[in-house]
Amino acid sequence: MSSLRTKGETVAVKTIKLGQVWRQDTTGQDHLVTKVYSEVFTQYAVLRPAEVTAPDAPVVKVKVAKSAEGVTLPGFSFTQEGAF
Repeated sequence: MSSLRTKGETVAVKTIKLGQVWRQDTTGQDHLVTKVYSEVFTQYAVLRPAEVTAPDAPVVKVKVAKSAEGVTLPGFSFTQEGAF
């Protein structure tokens, strides 16, 4: 599964999975998907910063955006390479 980012355009992935790394567009900080769940007709992903202090860091709940191309997390870009 891959996602490419070209000139500010995010390409969607097929599914959001546990353990995926997503980079926050505004800060460049990497976040790890720790939970994916549904509420009625909406799917959410719970993200935690991918760093040493992650167990103590607050989690971020993001509504999954769906399109014909797949799914994405608004404000985040999929990356398989974390900046660790």
